[in-house]
Amino acid sequence: QVQLVESGGGSVQSGGSLRLSCAISGFTYINYCWGWFRQAPGKGREAVATIDTARRAGYTDSVKGRFTISRSNTKNTLYLQMNSLKPEDTAMYYCAAEGALCLELVADIGGYKWHYWGQGTQVTVSP
Repeated sequence: QVQLVESGGGSVQSGGSLRLSCAISGFTYINYCWGWFRQAPGKGREAVATIDTARRAGYTDSVKGRFTISRSNTKNTLYLQMNSLKPEDTAMYYCAAEGALCLELVADIGGYKWHYWGQGTQVTVSP
């Protein structure tokens, strides 16, 4: 059984930093894509960053240069380092995993083809 458990959310002021973690267990795909998504109130879910088996990372334009996605093979953990946070980054953040290459999922902005999800962690950025 695949389980994803996020942690690290919270409230910060604009310009601050947070690091999200996602512990992934039971995931045995050889080739895969792991990612972070977010959903703000009244808005659709959007992909924030992805990373694949070869550690190739991709980011949505609004977070490039501010967020960094990484993963630890030994700990089976996915991370999202978020710097220079802005109020518009306020959202529920979800980690997700899929047994496919990220290139196959790049058009799926809302993550509807992804099968495995965490419960979410709230990030709130005040002005």
